[in-house]
Amino acid sequence: MDLFVLDLEERPWAAYAACRDADPDMFFSAAEPGVAAAIRICNGCPVQGECLEWALETRVRYGVWGGTTERDRRRMLRRSA
Repeated sequence: MDLFVLDLEERPWAAYAACRDADPDMFFSAAEPGVAAAIRICNGCPVQGECLEWALETRVRYGVWGGTTERDRRRMLRRSA
């Protein structure tokens, strides 16, 4: 399943996401410049909090979600356990 596909039933907030017209490859890049660019988009996003909350709740393993990387989210989940 492609997590980046706009699923308004599961993630209605995604209609307002700053990344909705961005290249999805940027959010799933292994290269630092792509990750940094994705995080910059997230930092200006009106639904960044909802995106991060969803990524943590569903344990999304890959990509930049809510301005966080996979590693950031793993740390957050370990701290909350």
